[in-house]
Amino acid sequence: TRVGALLRKTSLDELPQIINILLGEMSFVGPRAAIPTHLPRYTARQYERLRARPGITGLAQIKGRNTLRWSRRIRFDNWYIEHYSLGLDLYIAIGTVKVVLFGEGIVLDRNMDQVDDLAPEKA
Repeated sequence: TRVGALLRKTSLDELPQIINILLGEMSFVGPRAAIPTHLPRYTARQYERLRARPGITGLAQIKGRNTLRWSRRIRFDNWYIEHYSLGLDLYIAIGTVKVVLFGEGIVLDRNMDQVDDLAPEKA
């Protein structure tokens, strides 16, 4: 719907997650929550992104949002975990405001196959 597209484009659809932050289940900044169907396809290195509490925004969100392939998003998440600092969180928070205000890095009609480059599920 038009309203849904507007909510998604402005990232207002993320606001209910503030409840999860208040409950201690999420952080404002951190790796985005993992997609459960992706987990069987993760490499050992990609699993490392699960070490941190998920966040509403993260490094991948300011470096390309949903235009990035999954493997690159996960690399950004792991880099964030390894280099975590208050300064980095501030950089990401300020960058998030910029990308949301200018609508950068969001494609509403993206076919998931265009960004899904994770390995096939292991048998």
